[in-house]
Amino acid sequence: MKFALIAVLAASIGTCAMAQTSSPDGSEPAVSFEPYVGVLGGYHNFDRRSEFGTVGSRGKMDGALVEGIAGINMPFGPVFVGVEGNAAKGFKDIDWEYGVKGRVGVRAGQSGLIFASAGYQWVNGRRGFSDQKDWTYGVGVEVGPKEIGLGGILGEAGPRLRLQADTYDFDSIRPMAGLVFAF
Repeated sequence: MKFALIAVLAASIGTCAMAQTSSPDGSEPAVSFEPYVGVLGGYHNFDRRSEFGTVGSRGKMDGALVEGIAGINMPFGPVFVGVEGNAAKGFKDIDWEYGVKGRVGVRAGQSGLIFASAGYQWVNGRRGFSDQKDWTYGVGVEVGPKEIGLGGILGEAGPRLRLQADTYDFDSIRPMAGLVFAF
């Protein structure tokens, strides 16, 4: 299952890399890049059967997160592919999390997105939990200003609300929410 998702993402990115970089008459780029940054908050809750296991009476590993993200999307009409990096400061049992993942999805309205992601995540544990690394998978949505009734105020610019849920090797749940700023 993991390798099938990776293969699909690699094929998508490879197809995009071969895409035409200018219009047929050379007047304007046919492929554009949309960089973004964001701040998210959430909670990461690991299963007892994960590679982190349990530590004494503390039980399974979990903790709140504050995360910064940066990425770039490449749109192709109603679909897009992209890559994103993250770094998160954890609390309780989690010290730091950081990783990189590919994204593929569809546009929803003027500035909204629906996406799936897969990548690699490093997790540094505290309080007796070890450091580990493994595959991560997720789904999410971003809702822009027009979709929430602020199109007349902000136009297509401005922040987007992101809601996402990730899993670390199918051994955890990691719901996150926050703001993404495209430029």
